[in-house]
Amino acid sequence: MKMNLSELQRKDIINMENGKRLGRIIDAEINEKGTIEFFVVMDHKFWRFWKSNGEFNITINQIKKIGTDVILVDQII
Repeated sequence: MKMNLSELQRKDIINMENGKRLGRIIDAEINEKGTIEFFVVMDHKFWRFWKSNGEFNITINQIKKIGTDVILVDQII
């Protein structure tokens, strides 16, 4: 399935282990070959304040399912 980054940014990231909302994708790190290394996610608690310490990364391998409204992930450290 083809999808734009802007479409992914509108979806909530959900931890499959406990069902908690983790945040939303705000950016992607792309290597020199043009491959996505990871997505940068802003913790939903920090949206109002936009603090850099509220960010974490998820890799493609951590994404288990992309739905219409959410992205399900596991192995969040």
